[in-house]
Order: sequence, then structure tokens, then C-alpha cells
Amino acid sequence: MSLNAREQQEIDRANASGHKPVVFVHGLWMLASSWQPWRAFFEENGYTTLAPGWPDDPETVAEARMNPDAFAGKSVGQVTDHMAEAITGLQRQPVVIGHSFGGLITQQLAGRGLAAVSVAIDSAPFRGVLPLPVSALRSALPVIGNPANYRRAVALTYSQFRYSFANALDEIEAKRLYETYPVAGSGIPLFQAATANINPATEAKVDTANPRRGPLLLITGERDHIAPHAIAAASYRKQKRNPGITELQEIPGRGHSLVFDSGWQEVAQIALAFIKQHV
Repeated sequence: MSLNAREQQEIDRANASGHKPVVFVHGLWMLASSWQPWRAFFEENGYTTLAPGWPDDPETVAEARMNPDAFAGKSVGQVTDHMAEAITGLQRQPVVIGHSFGGLITQQLAGRGLAAVSVAIDSAPFRGVLPLPVSALRSALPVIGNPANYRRAVALTYSQFRYSFANALDEIEAKRLYETYPVAGSGIPLFQAATANINPATEAKVDTANPRRGPLLLITGERDHIAPHAIAAASYRKQKRNPGITELQEIPGRGHSLVFDSGWQEVAQIALAFIKQHV
């Protein structure tokens, strides 16, 4: 069992609540705590929520910044299996919401038939998603530009964070977010995503054909540099072949920070409306 005490407590709390659970999956360079405003919002709307971390994640940003090496060596497959373990501990099939690499993991969990409804926001690409926009490549270069980073944990400088996450924000908000949220991230997922289409055994792949996948909403920010519209549109083309409902929604003027910047509630409302329609 790889779940920590907090994660098990959240599962037990969800099971005791009698409400529909919503599982939040964070992406690279973030912690589970980044979902706290979303969790409060969904609980106010009648759901119970849980936010498992990636395996061995520190609980706080302060702890994470003191021990960046804790993030090294984590792969997409390890994280997805960890989230699946949390979900199988639930008595009711959950809604799953993920951002960035958490969006890819959300689609993997849906492909395993583990989600009642899924929302993948600014999702990382998977095998079969062919576009590689320049902005996505530039965002990944701080990691994949050095092969030695594969097994390392890599932190973003402010200028890298500004370009990759906060390009649609003013300087004041960008600096506030940089001080508040980002931690080091495992290099492996970025290498896995970058090589997914040349590695048949890649862990960055999704079963888009499973008839038990359930309804899926893909959300993309118009100005996203890490996962631009071309990646979202290609993911949608793969997913829409599934017999389940598949929708794609682009949010004007928003970048990759759209789930934790000052406009997060607009995105949460869109996700909630889709979930209410299909649960």
C-alpha cells in the first residue's frame, strides 16, 4: 500500500460522507494543496473531495522546497497507479479532475474505467497526439534539454515559470503565484511525453477506446504555452471516437495557470456544469 495517512483519511472521509467523490490530480511542479480552493468550491456544491499527492510528495510547499530531491524518479505510470489505488478505496465511482500531467493521468484513469466523469484541463499529450508546438517545446527545454535530468528533480526559475505558466498574467500576480505554488518536479514525465510517439512501450499512453471511459471534458486555455490548443485538439480527435460523451472547451485569454490563478473559479464553474450534466 503506497497511500499515506492523509490520503487514507480523505478516502475514509469520502466514504463516510455519502456524497459523490471528486478526485483532484495535480500536475508537474505542483502539490495536492494547490487544489484547495477547488475542493472548497466543490464541497459547497454537495460533493466530497480528495486530492492524493504523487508518491512520496511532501505535504507543504515549504517542506518541498527544503527537500526538492523527494520528487526525483517519479514516472507517469507510478503516479497513475497511485491514483488508481486511491480510487479503488472509494465506495462510489468518483469524478476525476486533473491539470497538466494530472490531465493526462485523468485520461489514463478514465481509460481504465475508474471514473464516472472526467475533466482534463490543459492536459499533457499522450501517444498518438502528434503536434509539438514551439511553445510546448520551449516550456519543456529546462528539463529535456539535459538528458541527465531524466532521474533528477528540476525546479523552474521565475522566468521559466513566467513563460510556461504565467504568460497570460500581469507581473504582480505572476510573482505572487511563483512565491506560493511551484516546487521541483520529476524529470521523467517530460521525457516520457516527449518520446511517447517513438516509444511503443511508453507509459504516456491512454486507452481512448474503452466503452467504460465515461463522459470526458477537455479544457484548454487559449494562451497556454505548455499545452496549447493544438495538443488539446489532437487529444480531442483521439478521444471523440469513444462511445462516451467527449467535449472540448477553450477558455479565451487564459494560460497554464488557469486552475490556480485569480480566474480559477471560471474554470471550476465550467467543470462543475459538465459534471452536473453527466453524473
